[in-house]
Amino acid sequence: MKSGWTLADAPPQTGRIAVVTGANSGIGREVALGMATLGATVVLACRNPETSVAARDDIVGRVPGAEVEIVELDLASLDSVHAAADEIRGRHLTIDLLVNNAGVMRARRELTPDGFEMDFGTNYLGHYALTGLLMDRLLGADAARIVTVGSHAHRAGNIDFDDLQMERTFSSAGAYSRAKLAQMLFALELDRRLSDAGVKAISLAAHPGGTRTGVMREQSRFLQWAYHAPSLRWLTDRFIMDPPDGALPILRAATDPKARGGEYYGPIGSFGLAGAPVLVEPSVKATDREVAARLWDIGAELTGVPIDLG
Repeated sequence: MKSGWTLADAPPQTGRIAVVTGANSGIGREVALGMATLGATVVLACRNPETSVAARDDIVGRVPGAEVEIVELDLASLDSVHAAADEIRGRHLTIDLLVNNAGVMRARRELTPDGFEMDFGTNYLGHYALTGLLMDRLLGADAARIVTVGSHAHRAGNIDFDDLQMERTFSSAGAYSRAKLAQMLFALELDRRLSDAGVKAISLAAHPGGTRTGVMREQSRFLQWAYHAPSLRWLTDRFIMDPPDGALPILRAATDPKARGGEYYGPIGSFGLAGAPVLVEPSVKATDREVAARLWDIGAELTGVPIDLG
């Protein structure tokens, strides 16, 4: 009996170009593997060259004949974002899929090389700039998709425009949830603007529920143990998935012919943390158009990258 959407339900992606940020590990690696399995040419846009090579070799080993490329990308650095975008643009005249997946969750307050709070600067501003710099290639494709990898944590996020650096209010959970809310606001605002521009490209979002990934690497030893301990899997498997399952909502948003712009996909199961990927509702905060428009303008101002939708 069919238990839910799987990669076998996705249509072939042969001839399509897919760029996946943070594709050297976790969710991103599984998304890249899935797209390669479906026949797409996959660009692994990652910060760590060594683990990127390992990911590419693993994908090619599992999908003989797969076309997998590597581009070095550190989303915390706008210089790196520009360089990566230039390299991708130099290789490809069109891009069919951009998966904004990479993310950080810092245990203590840090700043990016450009002086932004690290979670906000990496997860939101870095992806905002990359999307803008690749937009002409996305608009040049037949029907491109931009998929933002969100998180259940966005529901707890708050955007304080008077303290974007979190100098007064920093906490690890607060910074991460704010950055994920910013990404959700951006994903939905981008789709509204694409629709208003009358183009075929669409923007969607998806979240992996509770998935065992490296985003917890800087958190306390207790949290890392609780997420990953083999001895607890009899309990945690009810609400924490492994990366292959956690990647399915993103892959569905990226490939399902029935998916529409502005939609949000996530697991169906316990508290939205596990299970097959289905259409889910974002938080009310994520649909606030006034906040989204203001955040969009701040993204353009801080990164110096306007997003030209033609």
